[in-house]
Formats: sequence, C-alpha cells, structure tokens
Amino acid sequence: MAKGWYVVHTYSGYEQKIERIINKMRDSDVEFASFCTGVSVPMEKVEVLTEKGERKEEMKKILPGYILVELDLPENTWRAVTNKIIRIQGVTGFLSSDKSGRVPPTPLSQNEHRSILQRTGELAPEKTFRPKQDFVKGEEVIVTGGPFASFKGTIEEIDLQKGRLRLSLEILGRFTPVDVDFSQAEKVVH
Repeated sequence: MAKGWYVVHTYSGYEQKIERIINKMRDSDVEFASFCTGVSVPMEKVEVLTEKGERKEEMKKILPGYILVELDLPENTWRAVTNKIIRIQGVTGFLSSDKSGRVPPTPLSQNEHRSILQRTGELAPEKTFRPKQDFVKGEEVIVTGGPFASFKGTIEEIDLQKGRLRLSLEILGRFTPVDVDFSQAEKVVH
C-alpha cells in the first residue's frame, strides 16, 4: 500500500484532543509510529469583523469534525493499524467510499491534499480570499458598511480573487448592481 493522508471522522470539538492522543501513541509505540507518520487538524486564518467594526484574524478549522492522519498502511495488516485509531474515544471512523470495513480506506488525492495545504498556508495559495461566511449566488444579504449600509440585496456574483460580492440592491424603486467587500455583507437570517 502507498503512503498517504487519510481523513478520520471525529466528534465535533474533539479534533485537537484526538490529535494529541495519536501523537502520544506515536511517541510510546514504535511500531505504530512506523505506520502513522503524521497527524494534523488543518486550520486557516480568516478575517472577521468585530462588533466595533474592526477587522481581525482568527483561526478556523478547515474540516470541522475531521482530522488528517498520514499512514503507510501495510497490505495485509492495514486493519490492525486503522483499528488502533478507530478505538480512540471520539473517533467514529475513516472517511471511505466503502462502509463495510472490508476494504482499506482511501487516501486523499494529491490535489485534495495540496488544496488543504494551500488553505493552511503551508503551500503558497492560489490568491483566493476565504471569507468566514460561505456566500451562495442568489442568497439574500444585508450590507453592513459603506454608503449602502442597511440595504438588503441578492448576490449576483461572487469574486473570491478580489473578496467582493456583486449585489442587486433596490434603490429608489430600481434594482441596481453594487459591489461590496465580503466584510461589508452578512447573510439575512429568516
């Protein structure tokens, strides 16, 4: 079997705890450490707007409820290695296309792993802005800053490269396209 990064499903909020447990297992069990060569809870910096309107950065989990484990699974004893991880309290299993447990889990592709590393900052990003909120085309938002503050509008376009939204706002009875920064818009909660 080839060495690769595998996705392990955990209880939400247990990611760092399970990362510490796996690292302790690697330190205390030389055989396990030969198969498990790394563990990571991928985090990225996101820009948030405080209540005072100031921008600040905070760390956010890229995959809440999941951790990445680098494993070199042996062909005939892969089950023993994966079972050691599955038995950890708070782990629900490996992310896999086969739910029966008769086939080894599938590692992340190189593109998937590279994408995660770019978001964590370990690899140079492709210059895309990642807002704290996930905006969707056609969704209703309220403008929180700038000359159109307190106007409601519908998202027409999302530009991740520039970190901007094109909204359709009703101004004086006419729908007008307006561009705003991600930080100047919030989802409307119904």
